[in-house]
Amino acid sequence: MMLGSVTYNVLKDWDLETVITKLEQAGFEAVELRTSHKHGVEPSISAEERAKVRARFEKSKVRLLSFGSTCEFHSPDPKIRRINIDEAKTWVDLAHDTGAWGVKVRPNGFPKGVSKHETIDTIGASLRELGEYAQGKGVEIWLEVHGSETQAPPVCAGIMRATKHDSVGLCWNSNPTDVINGSVKQSFDLLRPWIKSCHINELANDKYPWRELFTLLRASKYERYMLMEVAESKEPERFLRYYRALWKELSRP
Repeated sequence: MMLGSVTYNVLKDWDLETVITKLEQAGFEAVELRTSHKHGVEPSISAEERAKVRARFEKSKVRLLSFGSTCEFHSPDPKIRRINIDEAKTWVDLAHDTGAWGVKVRPNGFPKGVSKHETIDTIGASLRELGEYAQGKGVEIWLEVHGSETQAPPVCAGIMRATKHDSVGLCWNSNPTDVINGSVKQSFDLLRPWIKSCHINELANDKYPWRELFTLLRASKYERYMLMEVAESKEPERFLRYYRALWKELSRP
């Protein structure tokens, strides 16, 4: 397992060069660039700019792991879903051109007047189309375990069963709803077949069983990245060093 960070929120005001430099200095190994942050790496950039981004990361110790989009597919309106699918494809193109591994998308709720089963099938169909497109580009789609209603592990498992595509998986999001009687094992066992990425947040939060999560990931042969996603800090460089130290302690055998 390796440690990286999303640019939300500690890194959100840093340009790309600062993101890479500061993460290298703190010993982080990867980054997920979230949309609308100062780094400016968006689907709107030119082919020349994409080549420069790719070259910069190839010279660094930090991997451009993924892009954190806000694309979502739960709307009952096919026009809205089409807009989101097409936008997600532009993120896939960007990932392909810059050398990123994945594109993060999300579920974000159950619309009124539509059954949950129908919505799950709708999301699954959208993800399957997107996964097919991404597979042709050598990119994966990571559905974040997200949303006040849709972050429930049984819901995300249902979406994955409806999707049925090898290029589509889940981004574990370290939500309070993972914890059942003080343990995340039940939720983890349910979602493990599809986990391709992992967001971790406040490691000092003793209400979340971090060591258990890290042990479960290691035992399941998860050999990918865990990405820091936390609140802002007034001392971001110092916070990064402390976070990495705590992560190393929690993740050791």
